[in-house]
Amino acid sequence: MARPKQERAIRTKELILQAAAEVFDQYGYAGTTISRILERAGSTQGAMYFHFKAKEDLARAVIVNQAQGLKLPAEPAGLQQLVDVTLLLAFELQSNVLLRAGVRLAVEQEESGLNEYSVYEWWIEQFHRELETARAHGELLPDVDAAEFARVLVASFTGTQVMSQIATGRADLPDRIAALWRYLLPGLAPAEVRERLVVDVERGRTPA
Repeated sequence: MARPKQERAIRTKELILQAAAEVFDQYGYAGTTISRILERAGSTQGAMYFHFKAKEDLARAVIVNQAQGLKLPAEPAGLQQLVDVTLLLAFELQSNVLLRAGVRLAVEQEESGLNEYSVYEWWIEQFHRELETARAHGELLPDVDAAEFARVLVASFTGTQVMSQIATGRADLPDRIAALWRYLLPGLAPAEVRERLVVDVERGRTPA
């Protein structure tokens, strides 16, 4: 009997988290209220407070779980995969509400006072792993610091998506990320490696 209750609790938590992401994405942190989230989720205060004690906890959960459900490669494969992942993320930000809300809340943390940096560290680690694999494959220039470049890439992607959101609602984000790579790659990889890399926005589209 415990298992059905546990499964219902998990489903309720996921439903509230998804509803919170939708409301945070639409209204931002300041414009989001618990009542709006509960109305969107079709849930009760008691159910919400069993999992999340306050709006701050919900916002933090959206930030930390922003990559939930993303079909990222299980193992790093080097530079081409790193380029492809960033292009995938550019398209996901156009349609994936949990990712989009998590990114918005992470960027707008001065408004909420959450001070939640762990998600940036997580993305840095994902990119760092790809870069270390690229180094093992001889794809990096000798003086490239993989850990430092991973931080630069996360910062560059974050700033680019903010500008794209303001300018076009992220409609041009894949093209902006492709352009970013065209400028970053000469400082990252030897010419012979760059010649075989494909920076094509179509590689970021997920299958229908």
